[in-house]
Amino acid sequence: MAATFTWTIANLERNTSDDGVTIAHWRCDATETVGSGDSAVTHTASSYGTTSHTPDASDPSFIAYASITEADVLGWVHAQVTQADTEAALQAKIDEAKTPTTASGKPW
Repeated sequence: MAATFTWTIANLERNTSDDGVTIAHWRCDATETVGSGDSAVTHTASSYGTTSHTPDASDPSFIAYASITEADVLGWVHAQVTQADTEAALQAKIDEAKTPTTASGKPW
């Protein structure tokens, strides 16, 4: 089974002079449940990052802060952050949690 990935925008930073977004704070959360019922175990992993943007109010594609949607910003983020690589790294963390290759503790 593969993880489910959820991309969200955690915060935006903007210029107050033109309402152009300069930094997008993004998060990708991964969740995978193994088993069912009372024996189900849910594994999670997440990644957080930022992307920088240079707004240009004279550009026809410029979107003012009040009109931006999360989908708009996720499009900007995915233009800079490789979605497949981020999700593969999170899946690897979950796979390691499901079948650990290292352990710690004491034998007594």
